[in-house]
Amino acid sequence: MTQPDVRAAAEQWIADDVDPLAQDELRGLLDSPELADRMSGMPRFGTAGMRAPVRAGAHGMNRAVVVRTTAGVASWLVQQGLGGGIVVVGRDARHGSEDFANDAAGVLAAAGFDVRVLPEPLPTPVLAHATRALDAVAGIQITASHNPPRDNGYKLYLGGGIQLVGPADTEIEAAIAKTPAANAVSRKRNWTVLESAQEDYLARVSALPRGGDREVRVAATALHGVGAKTLRRALQRAGFDDVHLVTSQSEPDPDFPTVGFPNPEEPGATDELLRLASDINADLAIALDPDADRCALGVREGESWRMLRGDETGVLLAWHVLSTLDESAPDPLVATTIVSSSMLRSIAAEFGVRYAETLTGFKWLVRAGDGEGTGLVYAYEEALGHCVDPERVRDKDGISAAVLACDLTASLLASGDHLLDLLDELSTEHGVHATGQVSVRVTDLAVIPRIMRRLREEPPSELSGAEVEVRDLLPDTDALVVTGAGGLRVVIRPSGTEPKLKCYLQVVEQVGELPLAQAKQRAADRLEELTQAVTALVEE
Repeated sequence: MTQPDVRAAAEQWIADDVDPLAQDELRGLLDSPELADRMSGMPRFGTAGMRAPVRAGAHGMNRAVVVRTTAGVASWLVQQGLGGGIVVVGRDARHGSEDFANDAAGVLAAAGFDVRVLPEPLPTPVLAHATRALDAVAGIQITASHNPPRDNGYKLYLGGGIQLVGPADTEIEAAIAKTPAANAVSRKRNWTVLESAQEDYLARVSALPRGGDREVRVAATALHGVGAKTLRRALQRAGFDDVHLVTSQSEPDPDFPTVGFPNPEEPGATDELLRLASDINADLAIALDPDADRCALGVREGESWRMLRGDETGVLLAWHVLSTLDESAPDPLVATTIVSSSMLRSIAAEFGVRYAETLTGFKWLVRAGDGEGTGLVYAYEEALGHCVDPERVRDKDGISAAVLACDLTASLLASGDHLLDLLDELSTEHGVHATGQVSVRVTDLAVIPRIMRRLREEPPSELSGAEVEVRDLLPDTDALVVTGAGGLRVVIRPSGTEPKLKCYLQVVEQVGELPLAQAKQRAADRLEELTQAVTALVEE
């Protein structure tokens, strides 16, 4: 659009907005170069819903965007013959979340749906559980998960508490585009507060432990998110009473004052947690992300503490689920994604269960196998997402994963072992799987497609001295998979939630000819060489 067109669109947006504060904010930008970005189109559904900075204008998270988005969702649900059904609405404690949740509930209520609203800021898994338990036609959680403090988001579940995939996502976006101006969308404060949501969730999660041992000392953090209270209650009800929270991070705070980036994967995010774990001589450290759908584990290694990689936690929990699986489970299935460690495939073969690999994201993982996720007993992705109870929560769930991690740790401690001992056993049997990442964070989003185009036109024939083959996953997804001998694998793809190009690395060293310690060192050396090679490969 030309500058006059941008200004005209902004003036119309101001006139149609439902929020006087947002109107004033955008009015103050009418002569600013920033205006074009603010009016560059409404946020779109990505890997896990819609996320954007909290700000006025079409390209932001604000009340007008939420009203129009929800009107589109309501229209689509009616078109699917689901009008009048139950819709559950929840929220985290980020900036704007309460207003956004109220607006979403109001639009749905006015459209004739049976709206159930969670009573306070609660973890995303509580919303996912309620959506499935109530057989709701949809669930909406206002959250930006582990994004920076400036962001908020809109996560949409469909029937069964499952994230949407195509063509539903594009159909809903088309419905949103046809909605009237925000101030012309009816809203009605006519909903039911779902007071039992957290209690119903806790009753299920607290029954997950497989073993009878409960002696484990836990240090935990919610990183200023909404998970601390629910996590503590879940662990205590499951019998794990020795739980110590990082005090400075245990209350919800939308500014996330003690962490630069509220994601347990980010350097420094878990420093306070690991200090607490060391101070109290803990057996296990647990970090939830701000909406508590992700779980990271920390362990003592020698005299210090470190966080486990998502793949390490993933295979540990997979082994625990499979080793304690009810023999009556019909044709069990485990699943992970193309960017996660391949060790799960070998573990699945050991237990004689089905294994599936999917595209990135739990919207695919919970549909693994036959497109419906039939028989799924466990799924994980390397980005700290674990689904340990797919029967009740059909998405990643950091709290249930934490309960199961305490169960596993307590069982190992009772026999004189720990998580790293089990990880060594798995590496000895299935090979040392060393994984890592190279990320390119950009401010100019045009950089990412430019790099992907170059790699497609000039694919590498070798990396870190090894011959490689390149497979293009288009049109299924925008990703390249590079493979070579010795378990070498690199998956290159744009992030679905952040302005990043992400590269996922793996090398495998078998234990046999080499002792475990040497195999670990060899794998670490190869991974470092591969990291340098991939960093050079994706440089602009």
